[in-house]
Amino acid sequence: MGQFSDFLLTVDYDRTLTAPDSTIPQRNLDAISYFIRNGGAFTVNTGRSLPMYRSISTDIPVNAPLLLYNGSADWDPATGVFSNVHYIDLPMWETIEEVHALFPDLTLEIQNFEAHYTFWENPGWNRFYEHVGCAHATVPLGTDLGPFLKFTLYGEIQNGTVAGLYGGDEAELRRIDQVEAALTDRFGDKVAVFRAAPRIIDVHAKGVSKHRAARCLQRELGRKYLVCVGDAMNDLTMLEGADYPFCPGDSILKGRFPSVCPCGEGAIADVILKKIPAILEGNA
Repeated sequence: MGQFSDFLLTVDYDRTLTAPDSTIPQRNLDAISYFIRNGGAFTVNTGRSLPMYRSISTDIPVNAPLLLYNGSADWDPATGVFSNVHYIDLPMWETIEEVHALFPDLTLEIQNFEAHYTFWENPGWNRFYEHVGCAHATVPLGTDLGPFLKFTLYGEIQNGTVAGLYGGDEAELRRIDQVEAALTDRFGDKVAVFRAAPRIIDVHAKGVSKHRAARCLQRELGRKYLVCVGDAMNDLTMLEGADYPFCPGDSILKGRFPSVCPCGEGAIADVILKKIPAILEGNA
């Protein structure tokens, strides 16, 4: 039993664990290793797919299953096994064709366990996939891609980086707002719609959330407290439902939850080295 043995800590990846430039502050990595050595359970709770996570997963010390696809599936790096998988209860290709007809100006993709798939050539997005090291392919409509796990709509890619997904002018962001509302209105009885970033809309099975995934894992691991850190709107359920929620000081959620230093300065390290000790001392 260690100092942190009562705790499960789940954290968002982009702009929470990472700095805005997608690097991970060494201070975070050192603090996570310290947390694990002292009995804590740590994992990443992200909207990223496994193919998009693989290129960076070896850099991060985790000792619990990863919570991926905004809570649609858990993946254990130690065994390579998926669990708690939730599929979309809609016909895949009828849905994709309808969504494309409704929103032809946005890039549409399906994410599954092996790769990301698009259906119309888009050189900008190919550059993005290459930059983030994500397996991808352009396939004909109707291709057998297995079960329907997640689909995503994006605004136009700007510079081939993750940071480019957080930009967008006022007109484009208004358009993404409209699409998010329209998707919820059309499919909301069957799916959960998340705004993963200003220019990304993620669609999952009904009832899926980062919070549900984190609480299920907490129960499985038998940890007393759930501590969560996030920065974006798709982190809201996770933070609202945590025993102890925190956000980076430069996030859009600052003021809604207790905050720590900006993500580029090591927000996760602040939670581990300052906030959790305060919880243990009864001063949180």
